[in-house]
Amino acid sequence: MKLLVRAMTWEADGVLSVVLTEPDGVPLPAWEPGAHLDLDLGDGLVRQYSLCGDPGDWTRYEVAVLREERSRGGSRYVHETLRPGQLVEVRGPRNHFRLEDAERYVFIAGGIGITPILPMLAAVADSGQPYRLHYGGRRRAGMAFTGALAEYGDAVHLAPQDEVGLLDLDTALGDAGPGTLVYCCGPAPLIDAVVERCPPELLRVERFAAPEREPLPAGAVEVELARSGRTVLVPPDRSILQVLLDEGVEVANDCRDGICGSCETKVIAGEVDHRDHVLTDRERREGATMMVCVSRACGGRLVLDR
Repeated sequence: MKLLVRAMTWEADGVLSVVLTEPDGVPLPAWEPGAHLDLDLGDGLVRQYSLCGDPGDWTRYEVAVLREERSRGGSRYVHETLRPGQLVEVRGPRNHFRLEDAERYVFIAGGIGITPILPMLAAVADSGQPYRLHYGGRRRAGMAFTGALAEYGDAVHLAPQDEVGLLDLDTALGDAGPGTLVYCCGPAPLIDAVVERCPPELLRVERFAAPEREPLPAGAVEVELARSGRTVLVPPDRSILQVLLDEGVEVANDCRDGICGSCETKVIAGEVDHRDHVLTDRERREGATMMVCVSRACGGRLVLDR
């Protein structure tokens, strides 16, 4: 769908929020906290941005984009080229970072990782469940949405690194026990540090970049495409996604690192060697879908809904 860029606002140094609306005023597809949009910025440039507005407002979507010094093109385009009044092709919303029921919540955000946390925080505050947000950034001026966060009072702990140092994760996670869910989004070092300290059954993360991959197993994979009745052979040095694209099979994709979820494909038969950072442990055990950009087969064959 094509949406109109209605407004752009500075939320912090280097962070622009973008409000998107339907040009004809029809209701936008519903979404829940943790969801993101795919923005097609032209010339094959597709990027995912977390929705950070109000899920109850069907008239608008809001995302926020950090100006990355080492941008691969997405943030540079938003900051330098995208302007109110333009139309943008949008896919979604999609959600692989859902807010689940819990007795208590701990939210940990680093930098622009605050964006998917904002609607989660609002939902949990409305529910009456206890929660705490620990939000770190390099400096206060670069930490977005601090004004909006002030309404949560002492439940929010801000930690600008140049003032107080790094987030004290041992304290933040000290009382994360049974009944607690920990949601974390931010740069890889922060997520890795949280992973080291938090039991996996309590932790939900969303990554901006994939950690270093394990070597792929030796051996080719035979992939049957159920819709077309074709079978393709995926050699050990190539991904299923690469082979499908070469064979003319249309598969949405962006990161090719198993973190965005755009290439998610339904699995009809076969056991998957999951190597993504999107699916939960339960979803991996169920084996109903896979990210074909990084995941393989535990055996030598898969049947996919393509």
